[in-house]
Amino acid sequence: MQEPLDAIVMRDVVKSFRKRTIRGEYTTFKSELLRWLRGKRQPREGGLITALRGITLNIPRGKTVAIIGRNGSGKSTLLKLITGIYAPTSGHMEINGRISALLDLGAGFHPDFSGRENILINGIILGMSRAEVRERMDDIIAFSELGEFIDEPVRTYSSGMYMRLAFAVATHVDPDILIVDEILAVGDEHFSKKSMAKMTEFKKRGKTIVLVTHDLSTVERWCDEAAWIDGGYIRRVGRPSEVVAEYKQAIALAEAQSVVFTPPALTEDGGALPQVNVPGADAPVRLSGLKLVGPSGEVVPNLTPEASVEACVDFSAKGLCEDLVFEVSLQTLEGRALYETSTRVESVPLPRELPASGRVRFVLERLGLLAGTYVCEVTARTKGGISRETCTFVVSSSVAERGVFRPVHHWVVEPVPVAVAPVLAGVGHP
Repeated sequence: MQEPLDAIVMRDVVKSFRKRTIRGEYTTFKSELLRWLRGKRQPREGGLITALRGITLNIPRGKTVAIIGRNGSGKSTLLKLITGIYAPTSGHMEINGRISALLDLGAGFHPDFSGRENILINGIILGMSRAEVRERMDDIIAFSELGEFIDEPVRTYSSGMYMRLAFAVATHVDPDILIVDEILAVGDEHFSKKSMAKMTEFKKRGKTIVLVTHDLSTVERWCDEAAWIDGGYIRRVGRPSEVVAEYKQAIALAEAQSVVFTPPALTEDGGALPQVNVPGADAPVRLSGLKLVGPSGEVVPNLTPEASVEACVDFSAKGLCEDLVFEVSLQTLEGRALYETSTRVESVPLPRELPASGRVRFVLERLGLLAGTYVCEVTARTKGGISRETCTFVVSSSVAERGVFRPVHHWVVEPVPVAVAPVLAGVGHP
């Protein structure tokens, strides 16, 4: 029998929670029972809160898929539906394979049991037999690095120790699908790298990973696909770099306009997903064709730390743009900012009415970056929307320096002047 291509299939999935109203009076079991028997029990249930609205999503087998979105957008609810903690209110779900999940830190651990006992309990909950858990016990303990604390009650553990134990159990049950909800943000740098290496091993073995995270650089660098969820709707699914770019653009626009995306309610028959315009598509200033050029205007594919370079980008404008700001950012490939500035920060005057088309040049007399691969990002920001262009460039150097930038400097090697001893008048020496 041929295995299904998709590990997870969701079709028009809706999840609603029933609101409960709390009466302004205290009750006891006796008073509630009497009220019930007399037929005077007042209903406590109010309306519905819909967390997910018609989600349609396929997660292919063997792919790493990130779920991104703002807090309260429905990400954790989506994961709890996938893991079976919640049942959908309506719609179709299909899960193909054994699931292991890291949703809440230490969820399922009994505080009075030792780490070793909790490994056994959680392993069985996750679908392993007692013999399988015992067989993998030593590997789980070694990975968690808990040492002698493994036989202590988990209520004595720190949050980092909780996380290490939970991650070790979840990744050693050999799941087909691993669900991770922001838990990798807990822990020191050493264990974070170790955890990422374990998940990379999962990828190489063809496992399916669904990851919820706010670390967008990890999404772009490590994931095969990304799904952006907002207001309970899937707004975009696709290549991580493209989805993250639109997500950042929407967040920036919302901050500039102080607005929050509010999708329309579902129709009675389920309705179609709302058509959402890409933020910035109608921005009054649009950027295009960012490139790095030398002093004579030629494109420079490879740069050196001492190179003089210009970031040139063309723009098109529509009428008055009194609130326009141009921003420039130099970043690592992982998205870490190395340098950022803007026309507002540096009080650069801009004309109130831009030409229909023009060019912005950000001139660096000396680049100063050491050997490596970097990203240049230029943004045109207005209240009417933002437009952003990025390009990647390489810096090479024959000097084996370490770090990020080369400051302007020189060396001086010289002898230290010899101090002259003071001569004290009237004092003789033997």
